[in-house]
Amino acid sequence: MVPRLYVPSLDPLGRNFSLPEDEAGHLRRVLRVKSGANVRVFDGLGREFEARVTAVDRAGIVVELGEPVVSAPEWSVRVTLAQAVLKGDKIDDVIRDAVMMGVACVQPMLTARTDVPEAAFLRGRRVERWQRIAVSSAKQCGRAVVPPVLPPCPLAACLGAGRVGHTLILVEPAAAPRGKLSWPPADAPEAATLLVGPEGGWTEEEVAASIEAGCLPVSLGPRTLRADAAAIVALSVLQYLWR
Repeated sequence: MVPRLYVPSLDPLGRNFSLPEDEAGHLRRVLRVKSGANVRVFDGLGREFEARVTAVDRAGIVVELGEPVVSAPEWSVRVTLAQAVLKGDKIDDVIRDAVMMGVACVQPMLTARTDVPEAAFLRGRRVERWQRIAVSSAKQCGRAVVPPVLPPCPLAACLGAGRVGHTLILVEPAAAPRGKLSWPPADAPEAATLLVGPEGGWTEEEVAASIEAGCLPVSLGPRTLRADAAAIVALSVLQYLWR
């Protein structure tokens, strides 16, 4: 496969440019590319081009820009995944899969049962790592758009994101009437925020506040899913419903 390289400073009007240091290092040390090798470059905003390596040395790698490339199509609904922060590195996989599924944004969320201290995000530079995971997932799945991974915020801030044409969906196992599934209508909105809770689930107060804020509570069925699996299941169903 032709390597795909993330170049956020990409200038479509320029013909020759040096790759960012991290991408150049990967090509040189891992893939061991030579001058003349074909690559693809994308800017994370939806533009992608064919390119050819013209110089490889200690100073860096220079490529020559070629023709535009049609990347993987974007979802017509701008979906934000608001995922409660999970213990350990579980949210890393959630972010990777959500980007692969085509979300427009990932909003890590702090809830009553989030088992990670807020200070840990500052000490561990987690947000920067999460954004690198988003870049890596976009490379792998063929997207030319790299969705932002925002700093964690409280549930109340996520609930305040509602606006005209924007649907709020709360994934809650006990949300649907007994014996029934509850899912959004098939008419796709302009944008939607999907809220998925932590390992311990939502508190009753959080569910009540979410419904009051306009959330549509939905269930994924009678089985109890892992917190790091609920988002990918919910996104898959939404993609089917909203084509």
